[in-house]
Amino acid sequence: MTAPHALTPAAKLVADRIRDLSHRKTQAEIASEAGFANPNMMNFLKTGKNKIPLDRVPSLAKALEVDPAYLMRLALDQAVGTTAAKAITEIFGTPATENERAWLDEIRDASQNSDPRLTSRSRTTLRGIFGK
Repeated sequence: MTAPHALTPAAKLVADRIRDLSHRKTQAEIASEAGFANPNMMNFLKTGKNKIPLDRVPSLAKALEVDPAYLMRLALDQAVGTTAAKAITEIFGTPATENERAWLDEIRDASQNSDPRLTSRSRTTLRGIFGK
């Protein structure tokens, strides 16, 4: 069987999380927590033989202990391709992760909910935090 999705960020994330959780959970346990009847599904997802089913993103994210919005973004790109995923997010917006929402909450608190504009100075400062 070929692995058409082997090089996708979604497959890499699944593989990395399975590896990182291996000291606490087996692939079979992760598969069960995600609602997959066949434990081999985790192998298919991490090797890119199968796409992540969009309807399983919430339970899979919980089983892999990752943010569901982040996993949805990767799974959506894998499911429909980069161009279609971009069109979908342009229409419906990009799902924000819990970490991203925390940044937004902090910006709102620091600005006293004044809806601050992103200036070139604030952009430079923000990018400096991330070494860009």
